[in-house]
Formats: sequence, structure tokens, C-alpha cells
Amino acid sequence: MEKQNAIAALAALAQETRLDVFRLLVRAGPDGLAAGEVGEALGLASATLSFHLKELTSAGLLRCEKAGRSRIYRPDFDTMAQLIAFLGEDCCQGL
Repeated sequence: MEKQNAIAALAALAQETRLDVFRLLVRAGPDGLAAGEVGEALGLASATLSFHLKELTSAGLLRCEKAGRSRIYRPDFDTMAQLIAFLGEDCCQGL
């Protein structure tokens, strides 16, 4: 993972609501959840939720697919794994 991608992902997660959204979607697993289900679970207005989902998607942490009239959001587990690997890349070197 490039440093700028890691910074974008960490910046997106460095906000309470976005962190809650991301953690909810990680718990939901690869099937993800419809935007309405996310909003209902977290008590978020649709405009607020839309803003936060856009930020997480732009940072590469979520994927979005249309399913009929709904949008299904899923965590991008590959990006999450790359971020974790990036953060631990130089762990314990020289100790």
C-alpha cells in the first residue's frame, strides 16, 4: 500500500461516525448491508449517512453495488488487510 492511500484510509476512519459505519459493515461481512440498514442500525439521517459512506468509499475502504433500488455497501477486506500490513511493515525491526 502506498503511503498516500494509507493516509486517506486512516483519515477516513479518524471520525467517530465513519468508524462506527465501517465497524458495522465489517461485522456484517462480505455480504454487506443496504445503506438504509446501516442508517437504521446507527440512527443516522440519510444525508449524514450518504456523506460518510462517500468518504469511506473514496478512501477505498468500502465497495458499493446497486441492487435494484438499493445500494449495498461492503467492506473492502483487501484494502483493510493492506492497511494493517502497511502499519506493521517495519514492526520490531532491529529490536
